[in-house]
Amino acid sequence: MIKRLLDKLVFGAALLLSLQLPLLAEHYHQYLAGFYQATQLQVDGYSATAKAHQFADLDAMIAQHLQNPEPSVRDDARQKQATVDLLQELQAGIYTFEQGYLPEKLWFMLQPKRLPQLQAVVKNFTPGIPLTGEALLFAVLCALLLNLLLMWPFYAFGRQKTIKQHEVRS
Repeated sequence: MIKRLLDKLVFGAALLLSLQLPLLAEHYHQYLAGFYQATQLQVDGYSATAKAHQFADLDAMIAQHLQNPEPSVRDDARQKQATVDLLQELQAGIYTFEQGYLPEKLWFMLQPKRLPQLQAVVKNFTPGIPLTGEALLFAVLCALLLNLLLMWPFYAFGRQKTIKQHEVRS
């Protein structure tokens, strides 16, 4: 009886947790879109500066500034290059969140190098219940799998105990 109650509690908790993942992914997508837009505006400003000073493009300006003898100009160029690289990474993330399936989105946002962004999203996250079929199906399947993994030792131990009791009676 206790095992059945524990099984139901574990499944319920796993289901509630699994229901939050699609919502967290949606919040992350919104955060990523805002971050992308801000970074794009910054890179556009760099490109406008490069054009205003007759550079072929932003990459040419950065390459020229990296050759400059002044350390602050080289540091600024490295920061600009890092921002351009970040924009490319954010573009890949936006593509994943617009075209990918939920497991791909979760894989993207749960990578260790993206932990600071995930923490920022979690800070503003409010739990809820997703209303899409894909999210509900994912949550139920995830909860069943998690329940099976967590309850498996109890079932295995209970089955061994039943087998031993049956052998003793025979």
